[in-house]
Amino acid sequence: MNATGLVEKTTEYFRTFKAWVALDSTNLTDGQQLAVKYFTVAVILFAAQILFGLLAATQFIWPGFLFEILDFNVNRMIHINAMIVWMLYGFIGSVYWLLEDESQTEIIGLKLGNIAFWVLTAAVTVVVLVYLLVQIGPGKDSSLWFINEGREYIEAPRWADIGIVVVMLIFFYNVVATFSKGKWSGIAGVLTLDLVALAGLYVAGMFYMTNITHEQYWWWWVIHLWVEATWEVLVGVIMAWSLMKLLGVRRKIVQTWLYIEVALMFGSGILGLGHHYFWIGTPEYWLTIGGFFSALEPIPLVAMVVHAVYDSGVHAFKNGNHPALAWVIAHAFGNFFGAGVWGFMHTLPQINMYTHGTQWSASHGHLAFFGAYATINIAFFYLAIQHWRGGVWMGEGIANAWRWKWAIGLLNMGVLGMTIAMLIAGYEQSFIERAVEGSTWGGYFTAQNHPSFLSAMVWRLFFGVVTAAGLGLLIWDLLTIGKGETRKAKVITQQ
Repeated sequence: MNATGLVEKTTEYFRTFKAWVALDSTNLTDGQQLAVKYFTVAVILFAAQILFGLLAATQFIWPGFLFEILDFNVNRMIHINAMIVWMLYGFIGSVYWLLEDESQTEIIGLKLGNIAFWVLTAAVTVVVLVYLLVQIGPGKDSSLWFINEGREYIEAPRWADIGIVVVMLIFFYNVVATFSKGKWSGIAGVLTLDLVALAGLYVAGMFYMTNITHEQYWWWWVIHLWVEATWEVLVGVIMAWSLMKLLGVRRKIVQTWLYIEVALMFGSGILGLGHHYFWIGTPEYWLTIGGFFSALEPIPLVAMVVHAVYDSGVHAFKNGNHPALAWVIAHAFGNFFGAGVWGFMHTLPQINMYTHGTQWSASHGHLAFFGAYATINIAFFYLAIQHWRGGVWMGEGIANAWRWKWAIGLLNMGVLGMTIAMLIAGYEQSFIERAVEGSTWGGYFTAQNHPSFLSAMVWRLFFGVVTAAGLGLLIWDLLTIGKGETRKAKVITQQ
């Protein structure tokens, strides 16, 4: 392709992206237009997550790469925080998308919701710039407020923490006020309960304690209960609504499993928090409590999907959005294996004594976050695009179906490949660093320089590139799928 052709092709894709951002408002309600703003930023942050993850993975192999220009700790921090924020954007957008349909009325306080979106996006931009540009200097109280709190996963400065809670409270108001004016449902009740916890639990990470055990104790309330409990319930709400739209699943089925999920998540989830308390100086009884209850959390979501697919099979199993359904199924498997199997196999204290803090933990984290959260967001993106295109057919025979199929294949293969590579590295660390060398500094460096560890890090980078290729295809497909399609998908009604 010559330079002129490249410019023309780039211009075409830019126009397509502008159309995606601007949208044809005739197909979308006001709430859905706000949702698309969240979806757009979510995809951009998803790309940032992959980019900075690749940089960090490269520095694991060549530590001098970009040294004192873009250091490993900064790349890793942005990689992790971009992951959390893009998923949160996707969840909020999904709720705004379904809110009017579920409540049968327009969204209350939508102008406030739009203001909150722009404030949150501006705050995220400022925080990322601070991460990139201002990470050297004295650690003072002012640093906690304006630079970095220094807590993994929630490094955002205190002013941004407060802003996140304010945005969550506005989001909570939009949801509760809308349901109060319109129709309440089981999904509405679960969503409202969950948003109380979503706003409230984040506050647990907003105070400073000088005792490291106390500090870690409350820090885990944010990391585990905010992400692994409230997010799981939020995903359950999005999943329930999506299954009704995709497969016509009966409402009573998804709501029943949603209630079971709430019971298990806020029952076993809170007690399962104890598996993070093994080695931080908390009482010994957490070894038993945490080891047992943390294994129960992913069960309801997987059961909901299995029951829904079975029910749809009984009722002819008709679906006009194959990409969305494929990502929902990927979510069911990813959640079960990533959060469930991969989590439980190193959760018991007798095992965790050797595996915590190794690449084994990172292996679980990658598969769990992608399988439990990223997949359901992507599924919802396809649901939204189908509606935006005018409810067109996105099933068998759709043009350029290879793109979404290759995207889902490459993304899942890439994440699974990274997961296996880090599992191998973690196993080697657990054996040499912990079992043989007894958790000494010498053991740590011996494990880090072992050929098995080094080769696993190379494979992690390779599969990271595969993941990036899958994301590129996914974005291309999201921008173009259904364009020019004239066939209409059958409207599915819920019972």
